[in-house]
Amino acid sequence: MHIVLLGDSVFDNAPYTAGGPAVIDHLNALVREGEEATLLAVDGDCLEDMPSQQRRIPDSATHLILSIGGNDALGHADLLNAPVRTAGEGLAVMGGVVDDFEGRYRALLSDLSREFDWLQVCTIYNGNFGPEAPVLSAAVRLFDDAIQRVANEWSVQVIELRNLLNEPVHYANPIEPSVEGGRVLAEEILSRVRG
Repeated sequence: MHIVLLGDSVFDNAPYTAGGPAVIDHLNALVREGEEATLLAVDGDCLEDMPSQQRRIPDSATHLILSIGGNDALGHADLLNAPVRTAGEGLAVMGGVVDDFEGRYRALLSDLSREFDWLQVCTIYNGNFGPEAPVLSAAVRLFDDAIQRVANEWSVQVIELRNLLNEPVHYANPIEPSVEGGRVLAEEILSRVRG
């Protein structure tokens, strides 16, 4: 068994753990002899960066877990403060952004699911946003809906991070998993792989 983690800082969270174990460290502590886990995810990566990660997937990979999209969503956070005349106009603007994201996410899942038998994906977290949580969570739901829809098209199971990382202690800052969040995530991944 060789688990490969693709995506962004949800998995590549070492810079945010103050020297404590990151997701990959928790995972490597839990795997059995003869099993392996590899981190290819890169903090800050977006959908456009995925080809670089895909090229590095080892031939021995048996299980892929993907968490990408949070940085794509954050890249459009300025739209939340853009002036619009009506709520409908605002939704139309966000809808166009999400439609573009969904098309690119669909192309990625098409590539990965055709090449690998075992693939699961993560939604975007709700994070520990504080007072801005209602607006940011509403925007995240649009991206998560796209992830869920595309995953369903390809019969790919989804790890719902909004349910899994749902306490302030799970976050080192508003968006990156803490040591505790990394432990919870690693345990969920291993449970799914072995289940």
